[in-house]
Amino acid sequence: MDWTRSVSDSAPLPEFTVAGLEAVPSLELASFSKEDAYELGVIAAELIRARGLNLAVDVVIDDDLVFRAKFGGTGVGNDEWLEGKAAVASYFGVPSLLVRLRLEAEGTPFEELQDPNIDHDVMKAHGGSIPIFADGVLVGTITTSGEPDVVDHQTAADAVEAYRARRQG
Repeated sequence: MDWTRSVSDSAPLPEFTVAGLEAVPSLELASFSKEDAYELGVIAAELIRARGLNLAVDVVIDDDLVFRAKFGGTGVGNDEWLEGKAAVASYFGVPSLLVRLRLEAEGTPFEELQDPNIDHDVMKAHGGSIPIFADGVLVGTITTSGEPDVVDHQTAADAVEAYRARRQG
């Protein structure tokens, strides 16, 4: 999806459903190196710049920050959001937006989940983080932060699709 938004833009925000997100395959690769993480980050950065978005983007492998870039009005305040969304995607093994939407559908706010492994002060169940799998194992995440969470998710998802197409083509 080629989605662009600016501060003066009245375009509607992207909309997602649980079923729609569940139908999108995860980024599943045979391997995923630091060089791959950098390439995915550059693709995301190019999309962010081309769309004029205020987003920060991280690509993490095994808790190691490999790529970070910040655009527009993003700054240090986005760091906790990047890390918190990535923590949700890593813990649940699905996009952070899918976690939020599933919980909303169940009527349970994330903040009320009773799980001793969830640190509600750190983890943020908002859209923008997508897990990355290599040989069936969750190895990392791509995460964006700075716009409404559905825009964050759409941008990360578009970067994943562009990366997947580049690797296949």
